[in-house]
Amino acid sequence: MSAQVRPAGYRVVRVRAGSLLLHRRAVAVAAGLGVLLAGVCVAYLSVGESFVAPGEVLRVLLGQPSADELVVGTLRLPRMVVGVLVGIAFGIAGALIQTVARNPLASPDIIGISQGASALTVGAMTFGVSSYAVLPYLSVTGGIAAAALVYVFAWRGGLHATRFVLIGIGFAIALRSLTTLFMTKGDYMVAQQAQIWMTGSLNGRGWEEAAPLAWTLLLLAPAVVWAARAQRGVSLDDDTATALGVRLGRVRLGLVALGVVLASVATGAAGPVDFVALLAPQIARRMTRTAQIPLLCSALLGAVIVVLADLLARKLFAPTELPVGVLTAAVGAPYLIWLIMRSRTTGGKS
Repeated sequence: MSAQVRPAGYRVVRVRAGSLLLHRRAVAVAAGLGVLLAGVCVAYLSVGESFVAPGEVLRVLLGQPSADELVVGTLRLPRMVVGVLVGIAFGIAGALIQTVARNPLASPDIIGISQGASALTVGAMTFGVSSYAVLPYLSVTGGIAAAALVYVFAWRGGLHATRFVLIGIGFAIALRSLTTLFMTKGDYMVAQQAQIWMTGSLNGRGWEEAAPLAWTLLLLAPAVVWAARAQRGVSLDDDTATALGVRLGRVRLGLVALGVVLASVATGAAGPVDFVALLAPQIARRMTRTAQIPLLCSALLGAVIVVLADLLARKLFAPTELPVGVLTAAVGAPYLIWLIMRSRTTGGKS
């Protein structure tokens, strides 16, 4: 392996299969976020109704005999793994959709994807489908269908960023109303179950939810690597990208499709955990100061947000346990308002 240093903070690393363009600050930020995520995970496994020393947590993770195997390995670890995977999926999904839309307000929970997943899932609950083995697949179907409708209606000889976001917001409002209608038609217990699911919660989640999400992320890893490279062309203005030979229509469709699948699968596993896909990419971009949104940093930051929010949701009002979506919304809603106000003062530029 050989390397050649380039200006503006980038480094080209050449390997047998080709070359990778790395931003040195982004690499440093990713390393820091990885350490932070590891620390948050250890804290998550340590803190609960009973405290487990970090040394004992590490013993359990390393497969060594420990008296805390039940608490750490059986009760807390599966839920934490789901939170990490959900955060990674939402972080990448938000980064891809914001890249295509060229708008920091574009995220799965703003442009109708999460609402599509919620509408179909709550509708199924209303008509008697309550199996957690089936609901995640319905969520994925609903999210993909909603995204397809938004894409079709936003396409007018090309995908205009502002039109894409506005039509997505319109669909989100309509689908939210449809979800409310389903809830009023179901009985009280179904409405309560649907309300908890719509808030976004990791309560009761375990290896059954983690396994499909992990396999999805693993199978889509090559597509994510392609997306990281494709982002560079899409981040340019249309004329420049076209002159460089970038097939914008196909690339944008591929990026949107990948983001939609990831967001839908994450929603199926934990419900629509709002604002993670909005927060993680924008914070990651500000930390790295890169031209495009860094996917790895967005993924790591998404995982940190979800795991830390769920830890706080378990402890802040103990013994009452809040859904993780309540904490992410409490942080994300003010941030969304700030983004809207900032967009107005800067003429819509992110």
